[in-house]
Amino acid sequence: MSPLTQLLASAVALMMAMGIGRFALTPQLPHLIAEGQFDLTVAGLVAAANYLGYFIGAVDAMFARTPGQVRLRLHGGLWLCVLLTLASWAADGFWSHLLLRFGTGVASAWVLVMITSLSQQVANAHNRQRRGALVFAGPGLGIALTGLLALLAHLLGLGSAALWLIYAVAALVMLLAVRPWLPRALQAAPTPSPAHPGPARSAGIGRLALVYTLYGVGYILPATFLSQMANQQFRGQWMADLFWPAFGLAAALGVVLVSLRRNGRTSVWLTATLWLQGLGVLACLVGGGIGLALGVVLCGGPFLACMQLVMQRSRELAPHATQRNAGLLTACFALGQLSGPLLAAVSSHYSGGLQPALMLAAMGLGLAGVLVISSGQRIQGCQAATRSA
Repeated sequence: MSPLTQLLASAVALMMAMGIGRFALTPQLPHLIAEGQFDLTVAGLVAAANYLGYFIGAVDAMFARTPGQVRLRLHGGLWLCVLLTLASWAADGFWSHLLLRFGTGVASAWVLVMITSLSQQVANAHNRQRRGALVFAGPGLGIALTGLLALLAHLLGLGSAALWLIYAVAALVMLLAVRPWLPRALQAAPTPSPAHPGPARSAGIGRLALVYTLYGVGYILPATFLSQMANQQFRGQWMADLFWPAFGLAAALGVVLVSLRRNGRTSVWLTATLWLQGLGVLACLVGGGIGLALGVVLCGGPFLACMQLVMQRSRELAPHATQRNAGLLTACFALGQLSGPLLAAVSSHYSGGLQPALMLAAMGLGLAGVLVISSGQRIQGCQAATRSA
């Protein structure tokens, strides 16, 4: 198989597992709430179950060491995304949706960690790093697809059950199309540990994990509730369904933009994406059509680019532990995401809206950017001291 074919298949796998398996709940929320299956507070708990599953799947993926274990989680996760999305067609009420979203969280984390590790190994082996970075555009294209299908369902007057069925069919088609072309896990040769692993780099991974946790809290509120906020603003009109596919397209374009950058300091780009998302969260807080549109651009554009930059920064700090650190970072990311909907549920319960939660999310993104800058300066200082010693 050519490396380009494997990387394209990886992007489509993320498009399905993340765009449909992971984020299909967002465009469904207005339908589910309108149908009386649950309210905004309960919706936050259902979303939290998805992120709890994502955390468990990411932790489990860290311990997949043999090719068989990697293959089982990758292909099993893809099939679970299809089957659980199909099962959502018959779901009704809080508990059934909670359990199904938990399962899709586990499955999508398996796919993300495995595809991240395998696709980047292919890209590095064939000196195709820029094309490897474009794999991360897959989730954005998947989000755009789910949004456009939700818009079509709205125009046709279809309910949430029919839309789940449409999502399941789309996921199955994508899985069958790319399954033979996905990168395969090979038995890794033992890699010698560096003689001096460097405490600054170990500390850098820990701080990067904290940054990714704060990022998970910050981005997840608009990513989960954007469709519902737009639905409230436009009172159920079809225009509200344009915001979610626009978010996905902005995310995919952000990945393309960052992949074209000249070799430079990853930490500078990462800080910029975090602070731009913080501004986007504040724009959502302002509300109105213009505020939500700015939220789409400022939150959506850097969304997947930030994920790409975090993984790149991880490889810079620890190039011999890509899968382990991808699992660690994804688990921390999931913890942040889990905190976001719970924060939204508390905010909705006590204040009747998401404003307090959005304020805290914006503050967390601002703090994450500060941590990235300070971490980069600290590592550079340690490196300079080592060279002079």
